[in-house]
Parts: sequence; structure tokens; C-alpha cells
Amino acid sequence: MNEYELKVYDEVQEWKHKITRRSGMMNRLSKKAQGKINEWIPEKVHEVMTESIKGMVKATLFGSNVTTEKSQGQGLTLEQRDEGIRKKISAFQKTAMIEGAGTGAGGILLGLADFPLLLTIKMKFLFEAAAIYGFDTKEYEERLFILHIFQLAFSSDEIRRNTLEEIENWESRKQVLADMDWRKFQQEYRDYIDLAKMLQLVPGIGAFVGAYANNNLLKHLGETAMNAYRLRLLGKPPEL
Repeated sequence: MNEYELKVYDEVQEWKHKITRRSGMMNRLSKKAQGKINEWIPEKVHEVMTESIKGMVKATLFGSNVTTEKSQGQGLTLEQRDEGIRKKISAFQKTAMIEGAGTGAGGILLGLADFPLLLTIKMKFLFEAAAIYGFDTKEYEERLFILHIFQLAFSSDEIRRNTLEEIENWESRKQVLADMDWRKFQQEYRDYIDLAKMLQLVPGIGAFVGAYANNNLLKHLGETAMNAYRLRLLGKPPEL
């Protein structure tokens, strides 16, 4: 490892510690309450929601794969890739803020449109991140990896720790991961963003809340994606 890679390795270790920390009490109470609500929801509704989000995500995966320039990371050093991803994060944060402000200003009806629009922005960003770090999203395993990054960013403590373990051991794990657990995927994501997005539907403050929430969600996703790909590229710890 060169000097920059050693520095990044330390940053990745700090990030791993940060994302595996136990959530705060408010988040844990919120998750518990959401778990109770999910128990009250009829099974048929869960099935419909799962299939809807599965279809929505697969559609955005297809669209993002077609529109992403796959060779943009060719021949770059890790430092250059990191510079590129930071620029992408900033650009996508601005896009998400504009989308959140627009749908938030429109009240409940436009607020409902925020979910698929924001999901599309997030998925498109992840395809750009994969290309910058040199991974080919034409391969099924790389699209599956993108979904794992998404789940790592937007899930509860236990799921986050399990997903990080799969990402750390991706080369061996990808051979046995046939598909996502779509029920878990949609429920974790929905529970995660409920609190962040609820106030977006309130007239008068929806635009501000939408822009603020979307900016933070893209920033968090960007940090997660950057470090997940760094983790894959750096591999084992450096020899001292």
C-alpha cells in the first residue's frame, strides 16, 4: 500500500466502527414502534408493498445501468477515484435537494411522488459510484452489490452489521447470494426514511424539510458507497 492507501485504510476502519455502533435511544424506540406497526399490517399488504418496491428498484437498476458510462474510472488511482466520487456526491446531493424541495412544496400528492423519484436518484448515484471504482454493473453480482450498499446505508442495527459482514467477504459470499430478501429490503428502507420524510408532507415546511432530508440521505449514501468500494479495493489489512 502507498501512503494514500494507508490513510484510506485507517479511514475505512473508523467508518466501520461508526456504522456498527448501536443507534441512539430515539432511533431504537422508533424502530420498535415501527416493528409493532408492521405486525398490524395484513400479510397481503406486505406482499403487495414488497412486489411494488421490488419492481420499482429493478426498473431503476435497468435504467441506471443503461445510462451510466462504464469506463469513467479506467486507469485511475484510488485517490483519483475518491476525488471523482466526492464530486458525484456533491452533484447528486444538489439534485436530491431540488427534487425534495419541489415535491415537499406540493403537499401530500407531490410528496407521495418523492419516494420513487428519490429512489431513482439514489440508484443512479450507486451505478456512477461503481463505474468510478472500476466495477462493471453489467455483471449481476455487481448489481447485487449495489443493493447491499443501499441496504447497508438504510437499515437497522442488526441488518446493518450483517450486511457489512457480507460486503467484507463479498468475493466468497457473492457465489451463494442468489437474490435480495426483498421483504426485508423494502421494510428496512421504509422504516429508515419514515421519520426523515414524514414532515415533508406538512404544508408550509415541506419544501425545506424535503430539501434538508434528501441532502442528508444522499450524503449518507455517498459516504457508505465510497467506503464500501474502498473496502473491496483495499482488501486485507496492510502488513506492518
